[in-house]
Amino acid sequence: MHMVNIGGRRAFRWGAGLTASTAALAVALPATTAEAATGPTGIAAKGAFLLDNGPNRQLWAKDADTKRQMASTTKIMTATVVLDTKRVNLDKQITVKKSYRDYVAREGGSTADLKVGDKLTVRQLLYGMMLPSGCDAAYALADNFGTGKTEAQRTKSFIAQMNAKAKALGMKNTRYDSFDGISQSGGNVSTPRDIAKLARHALGNSTFATVVKASSTRQKATNVNRLYTWYNTNRLLGSYKGAIGIKTGTGTAAGPCLVFAAQRGKRTVVGVILNDPAKRYPDAVKMLDWSFNTNSPKVKLRQLPSFAQQD
Repeated sequence: MHMVNIGGRRAFRWGAGLTASTAALAVALPATTAEAATGPTGIAAKGAFLLDNGPNRQLWAKDADTKRQMASTTKIMTATVVLDTKRVNLDKQITVKKSYRDYVAREGGSTADLKVGDKLTVRQLLYGMMLPSGCDAAYALADNFGTGKTEAQRTKSFIAQMNAKAKALGMKNTRYDSFDGISQSGGNVSTPRDIAKLARHALGNSTFATVVKASSTRQKATNVNRLYTWYNTNRLLGSYKGAIGIKTGTGTAAGPCLVFAAQRGKRTVVGVILNDPAKRYPDAVKMLDWSFNTNSPKVKLRQLPSFAQQD
């Protein structure tokens, strides 16, 4: 997400397993003294973290407990709240409202380009939120999984659920004031360590893991003959060997952010980058290579179509 000035106005432009168990809630163990003294070099991110997903063990960290804005990586929690809902029906159909499109237009948010009146399932909306970073899809989910008589009440309720989930996961330095990362007050913050905890938990859900691993998808509305084609804004997918997700995010205050994961054999590593000026993908590659003790040839990032969302 980028904030730009247009005619004196502020406008936002958005560019685009483990089982869920008590083990997923455990606090990551600190690295050994030897590991803490070494790590990937030249990482430009202001905050970063590497987690060995299986044993839930910290591999490396850089300013991992400083609160920072996280832009669209917020949507990892949005998806988590939906998927952790008791007896969630992923095939439930949700009708796209005009207010969802109006919100995206008003805020300049990235969009899944949902059409008013179309019906999509919860599962489809998860794709629309996580791949093109659709703020309209995030709004639809928050509106339908929150409680209250009005949209404002329901979305506020949903954000409260996000904060409750963060507390339950031990994310002590995280606070959400947004269901998609568009923060009016700048109070939508987390840390690399907290986001790694969330990512580990989220990857324990098979639906989440399947969605964020997809480099693209085609989804047909359930009530009309309309096909949606969405591309994943995470350019590590299809570029770095073993990449399996997870979510991009960009904002004026947040800077370029990336939550990523890769699997080699039976080992999965989760990484978090917050506020990395223009080097988030090269830094992610360095971090993963260091984790897997490998040296990848120059990674050619997957190119997105010119019409695809960027984030």
